[in-house]
Amino acid sequence: MDAATLGAVGTIVVGLAAAGAALIGQRGANLSARSGAILTGYDTLVNNLQEERDRLQSKLTENERLLAAAYAELSLERANKAELQAQIAGLNNEITTLRQRIAELGGQPM
Repeated sequence: MDAATLGAVGTIVVGLAAAGAALIGQRGANLSARSGAILTGYDTLVNNLQEERDRLQSKLTENERLLAAAYAELSLERANKAELQAQIAGLNNEITTLRQRIAELGGQPM
């Protein structure tokens, strides 16, 4: 083989090696870009989940506050009901006493 042929074969081999290296480099870049996209997507998902958790935590806190207020109101209503029932019982006793008193005095109780 002469020098020109060796030079041409060498150039072809070097060209093929460069093309192979470029292809491998491009695959690595694609893999790196894909990994970056996955990590970015993961970060976005985590951020969204944290925001939703915080929003739900504040909603839960508000609902617990409203529930405590409702229980306080219910307790007050029950106390008022008990007081009213005691008044009703007292008035019924008074009616019974007054009817007996009317009967003792000779009148007709209704």
